[in-house]
Amino acid sequence: MAADNELDVFSLTKISEIEEAYGQIHLKEQQLNNELDSILEDQTRLDAKMNTLQNVVSSLGLVMRDANHLYSMISHTSNLAEKVSSKVRLLDLVKNRVQETMKQVDDILDLKACVNGVQNALDTENYEQAAAHIHRYLSLDENILRQLIGDSKEVSDLSGAFVLLHEAEIKLKQVVNEKFDAAIKIGDRNAVERFFKIFPLLGQHQIGLEKYAKYLSAKIALLSQKNLEQAEETKSSDRHGNVVFANSLTMLFENIARIVEEHQPFVETFYGPGRMGTLLLELQTECDKQSTQILDMFEKHRGVREKLKSVERNIGVKSSSTTERYDPRDLDILLGEIVLMNSRTELYLHFLENKIMGDKEGISEDDALPDTKGILDKLITNSGVNRRMQELIGYYIKMEEYFMKETAMKAVRMDYCEADQNGAVTSSMVDDVFFIIQKSVRRSLSSTCVDAVCAMLNHAGAFLSSDYRDVLNTEIKSGFPTGSIDLSGVFQGKIQVGLSSTAESDAARKVFLVTLNNLEVSSENIQKLKKDLEIECERNPNLGDAAKLKLESCLSDLFSTSEIFKELLQGGVYQLCNSAILPRLKPIIDGFTSINHNITEEEFAYFEVNDPFVQNFITNLDAVLSSFKGPLTASNYDSLVSFVTTDITTQLEKVVIKANFNRLGALQFDKELRSLVGYLTAITQWTIRDKFARLTQVSTLLNLEKVSEIMDYWGANSGPLTWRLTPAEVRQVLGLRIDFRSEDINRLKL
Repeated sequence: MAADNELDVFSLTKISEIEEAYGQIHLKEQQLNNELDSILEDQTRLDAKMNTLQNVVSSLGLVMRDANHLYSMISHTSNLAEKVSSKVRLLDLVKNRVQETMKQVDDILDLKACVNGVQNALDTENYEQAAAHIHRYLSLDENILRQLIGDSKEVSDLSGAFVLLHEAEIKLKQVVNEKFDAAIKIGDRNAVERFFKIFPLLGQHQIGLEKYAKYLSAKIALLSQKNLEQAEETKSSDRHGNVVFANSLTMLFENIARIVEEHQPFVETFYGPGRMGTLLLELQTECDKQSTQILDMFEKHRGVREKLKSVERNIGVKSSSTTERYDPRDLDILLGEIVLMNSRTELYLHFLENKIMGDKEGISEDDALPDTKGILDKLITNSGVNRRMQELIGYYIKMEEYFMKETAMKAVRMDYCEADQNGAVTSSMVDDVFFIIQKSVRRSLSSTCVDAVCAMLNHAGAFLSSDYRDVLNTEIKSGFPTGSIDLSGVFQGKIQVGLSSTAESDAARKVFLVTLNNLEVSSENIQKLKKDLEIECERNPNLGDAAKLKLESCLSDLFSTSEIFKELLQGGVYQLCNSAILPRLKPIIDGFTSINHNITEEEFAYFEVNDPFVQNFITNLDAVLSSFKGPLTASNYDSLVSFVTTDITTQLEKVVIKANFNRLGALQFDKELRSLVGYLTAITQWTIRDKFARLTQVSTLLNLEKVSEIMDYWGANSGPLTWRLTPAEVRQVLGLRIDFRSEDINRLKL
């Protein structure tokens, strides 16, 4: 070949090469034909486009002329707009200068009017008018006015005017301060409000607010002292004697709130928005002073410090007959008054916060006013009343913890048994203990102090998982005494003494069963307590999202303690099953091996009427279980039946593997198994059929017609059936059929 796409036909010497070259030439010819066909197909469309372009060409000249005309019009308009805008800018500049000149002329005229008017107003004691002139004077720029007047005489007159106004300003400030102080001294409210309005005109916003706040603080102090005197005279036997100091603190807060609500519009009208922080800081100083007196008197009259010391001496000390314990009942009223005080304090501080945040909304960004966060820190976080209540809440948590634990343990010591509506015997201490815990936690919740609530929830959880758990665990560890049992007499107060039964063992059995019921009820009470407290937290409007999340975490920790009692309960029921039931059933179960299951049709028919095993077993099982049905709660009884069923299936499986069966014997075993499952299903609300899964599969295998039928149940053909038996166990069970050959069993591919 001469080139990539050209063939040298003269160089071809072989038929194969000639054929190959011919094929390439033919292929190239076909491609060229296709390209020509494609070009010819587009000819019509291209002709149409060319005709369209020829029609458009004639219009392009008109479009070009219109475009040039439009361009000339736009250029002319642009030049005209430039000329007009320059003249407008010039006019605007002239206008601004004229306005500035007019303003400066007005300032000069106002200055002369201020000079003439301020002295007359002072002479006639029209202090409001005088303050208005001074306010106008203070808004003028002295340097600019001096630059405007070039004549020396006018400059001299202008300087004299400023001197006169400055002197008048000093004199007016002195007069207003003196008049305001005098009005406060004699209690003239109209005069106080009159001069209070003048301070902002003189640029003395801070001084006016501070003086006015002291005036209002004096009124607050007077009312608070009267309320405190009445509180001292109130006897503890009076209707409100138990909360008299909480009421005094509440009235203090209400007086301050009433004064703030009454005077806020007055302050904002004459001083502008954003000034309430200054007033509230002064009022809060008086609030801290008065609340300190109230709380000091409260601690003195209620003996808070003495009671706290008594509690601290007893905390961590185990109670005994030789140890004199501080009576927790003395704390009940005190704790209620403390949480009431704190809830009212939190409400008051929330009111202050809302006032400050609301006052902030009316402030523009250009106003140079105090920092809101700094004011809130002083008013709330670092206020005296807040610090004092935090200290008091610390005392409360210690005393509430002592009250809860000591009262609950007293309920444990005073425990007695009582039957519920279903006949199950429970202990009085369960309801008493949880009533006390609920009372303490709810009381802390009413304080609206999240830290106090969390502390009490943690203390409640610690008490339940330690002291209270130990009480119940001790009884479980004592075990259920063995021997002959007649529990119907035990719970009716009629002790039935058997061969190995004594009054002491009967009492111990009763205590053990009551403890099982107590464990179940305790676990349920914890769950109910958590749910009730969650509802109360959701309904509490004083708890924010962060507080609710914190409480939710503590409630979850409290809920986790219910698992402790569930574990103890499971262990106790298992112990009861092993000690009181299984020893009586095991000999009967072991007797299964002594019963022949290689039976004839006559024997099978006889067993229809006189069952050799299951009827006797069910009778004995029912006799044992029925003695526990009344004393135990329904849930505990079902749990006991569940444990018994598990052990029965385990024991029964062991003895079945030791027996031999023919076809009729397998049918007899299937009948026995169905009877047992039916009985246990009838006496419990729990599902127990899954516990018989292995035995049911054993019965299925034993009742096969022939060995090969197993493949209809095994593997892919088993459907929803899940085999609990291993292949080795299947072969072992099939080997129990005396009529199945071992060679057939061994050949199974399982």
